[in-house]
Amino acid sequence: MSLKKETILITDDEKSIRNTLRDILEYENYRVFEAENGEAALEALGAHEVDLVLLDIKMRGMDGMEVLGKMRENGSDVPVILVSGHGTIEIAVEATKKGAFDFLEKPPDLNRLLVSVRNALENKKLLNENRQMRSKLHGVQDIIGTSSQIEEIKATINKVAPSNSRVLITGENGTGKELVALWIHEKSSRSSGPFIEVNCAAIPSELLESELFGHEKGAFTGADQQRIGKFEQADGGTIFLDEIGDMSYDAQAKVLRALQENKVTRVGGAEDIHVDVRVLAATNKELKEEIANGNFREDLYHRINVIPIHVPPLRERREDIPLLAESFMKRLGAEDITFSGSSINEEALHELKGLKWSGNVRELQNVVERLVLLAPEKTITKQDVQKFVRQKQQDEEVLDELIASNTTFQDFKEEAERRFLMKKLEENDWNISQTADAIDIQRSHIYNKMKKYDIEK
Repeated sequence: MSLKKETILITDDEKSIRNTLRDILEYENYRVFEAENGEAALEALGAHEVDLVLLDIKMRGMDGMEVLGKMRENGSDVPVILVSGHGTIEIAVEATKKGAFDFLEKPPDLNRLLVSVRNALENKKLLNENRQMRSKLHGVQDIIGTSSQIEEIKATINKVAPSNSRVLITGENGTGKELVALWIHEKSSRSSGPFIEVNCAAIPSELLESELFGHEKGAFTGADQQRIGKFEQADGGTIFLDEIGDMSYDAQAKVLRALQENKVTRVGGAEDIHVDVRVLAATNKELKEEIANGNFREDLYHRINVIPIHVPPLRERREDIPLLAESFMKRLGAEDITFSGSSINEEALHELKGLKWSGNVRELQNVVERLVLLAPEKTITKQDVQKFVRQKQQDEEVLDELIASNTTFQDFKEEAERRFLMKKLEENDWNISQTADAIDIQRSHIYNKMKKYDIEK
């Protein structure tokens, strides 16, 4: 199997220089793209996966320093080697401050060039490995699936993670919105910084402002000491506002200010505190409907919805269910010896694919754990899925239908009583005495209920 070639982008407005560098680098088995100016370089970086940029400083239009600045503003961590025919100590220092990996004078010495290229690529590889190790240490799970929807989400994450753009992640409960947010953080230049999660639905509205922005001692009853808010805690990293659709209208206004001005004020304080955070948000609500109903600010919606990512429900990507189920099973076995050695056969996987999955990936994870614990053998079968999962889902569907079809508690109770009695009479072949003994009530009560609910054999 051939290894993927590392890709280098050469940017220089002199074609002869580009040709010379291309010949040298292709001979060393690198993949090479060319750009004749700064604008073309930025376009190429957006269109291709690039591992290293060789960048001339003096070019017509946007010069190399400007291109480097734009790259870092966009969150790109691709290493850059600057090249100039007018090298000075001042230029070298400035290049380093702007984040260049190295600075070479024209015409570059061949050995010096190749050593710098190898070092830059090796450094990038080490940074990526460290990032992957951190994600494993932090327990960040992989995004499992090969469906077109999941592949599209992974591609979007790879494209937008290096930037500082805000992302709004939508989808039903249990689809994995938090996991998407974690991977955006892990693949960003902020991955060494904090990842602070705030569940907006779990915090009472009167406490949310203090939770987000902190408070000063004595700001309100019970504030016996200063508290640092989540925005300050996330400084230099990422804040993830989960279930932002449940945030109170007043808190939304203060979050909007924080996003507009990059600063917060603690409750009870007067000092503006500068914060450098990337904001990711998630919701299971249709925010446009919430805006129409006066529950969500339209200006905040446009602030957070720069990059939209929709995580589909599991029922729309059923082809991923076998991979997910087997992954959960392996993880359970690695975490607890009780679960080790279990497997699931093809018929069982096919049966799982046919279920409704209203709870999405989270429900599937729970189901796999239940099957491993309750199945009589180490290999889970179709019959196990039918017994321990399908029947439970069908019972839940009946209960959901019962709840939906009755508007008052009394109606619900009477309909449930009628169905229960019908079921027990059928199980006992409509023998009244036998049914009375089975459900522990008097025969006369059964006759009364049958008359009340118009029940006949």
